[in-house]
Amino acid sequence: MEVEGSSKKMIATQAEMVEARVPLAYRDQCAHLLIPLNKCRQAELYLPWKCENERHSYEKCEYELVMERMLKMQKIREEEAKLKQQQKQPLPLIPNTATAS
Repeated sequence: MEVEGSSKKMIATQAEMVEARVPLAYRDQCAHLLIPLNKCRQAELYLPWKCENERHSYEKCEYELVMERMLKMQKIREEEAKLKQQQKQPLPLIPNTATAS
């Protein structure tokens, strides 16, 4: 499953995410890393020093997604600023009504 506008592919299927009870807000391209992280957390009773490798890989994936979105937004803003500069026309020094005879 390919997500439009993202370089990462969806690896976890909807069925897997439903089975693992992944909340809707977390069903993104990193959900395939969240599923084993949540299983590890439950097995280790949510001890903060456990499941560090799984948590690091999940957080790295989320960080990469955020950075990708930020870069896209920056490009969009640059394009809009460029269009705005091109559309901006200089004010005439002599108005058209003054030159009419």
